[in-house]
Amino acid sequence: MMESIHNKIIETASNLFYINGYHSTGVNEIIAKSGIAKATLYSHFKSKEDICIAYLKFRHDAFIESLKEFVGRRKKGKNQLLAIFDFLQDLYREDQFYGCWGLKTLGELSPKEKKVLEVIQKQKKELLLFLGEVVGGNIPNLSKAEIERISSGLYLLYDSAITESHLFKNDWPIFMAKSIAPSLYAGIDVD
Repeated sequence: MMESIHNKIIETASNLFYINGYHSTGVNEIIAKSGIAKATLYSHFKSKEDICIAYLKFRHDAFIESLKEFVGRRKKGKNQLLAIFDFLQDLYREDQFYGCWGLKTLGELSPKEKKVLEVIQKQKKELLLFLGEVVGGNIPNLSKAEIERISSGLYLLYDSAITESHLFKNDWPIFMAKSIAPSLYAGIDVD
């Protein structure tokens, strides 16, 4: 019961923060939409910042798990290297696509909100490391520096595509990023 209330609060806050923004969503709105008492919310979370951290974790964990599964279903080689853009295309097609939850939250942070910033940085590093694994697993005999160069490029193209597709309410940035990505490993033999 306690865990289901905890999860309900996170899911409710997640939807509100993602759609309306972190600072535009008040604790009272989370309480009302969750159908709980204020004391119940504060028995699960000490502050709105703690709810935000749980929201970021909830979104990121679901994202990274789905991305890994999606990439793993693709044929090895170029298909896996470009899979993040196909995955993003699927995200874009969802009813409520508002870009990257981490970057949206980052845009609202004050310099004092260091704990939330650290969570977003950690999550972005996790994505970058996963992309490094994808690159290393699909392009043989690369040096660590080459893996970092290619995976960093894919990461930057992805982050740009998710932000710009939300900004323009169009998926052309995703297609553009996917078309640019092969230039990162041009001239290198891909499995």
